[in-house]
Amino acid sequence: MPEVSDPVLELFHVLADPSSAKVRRFVVDHGLEGALRFRSLTYPEVQADFSAHGGTTPPALWDGERLVEGAEAVISRLLAYGDVGRAG
Repeated sequence: MPEVSDPVLELFHVLADPSSAKVRRFVVDHGLEGALRFRSLTYPEVQADFSAHGGTTPPALWDGERLVEGAEAVISRLLAYGDVGRAG
């Protein structure tokens, strides 16, 4: 897993949105907080980044190459991310 100071993924979310809350809860429950950067869409600069990545619907996950939108899709992507390089 990446260090807390070096997040690779960006989670675009809305605090009051139930789907965003579901993803944030998943992140915390699976100890992935250090692997991503939380980006609240209440800030204009975050909204601009989200739009620049083609975002329309939160929650969304940017992995540096593509944007995944929707709670289930984001959770699936996080599950795949968490399985990569896991020590056995």
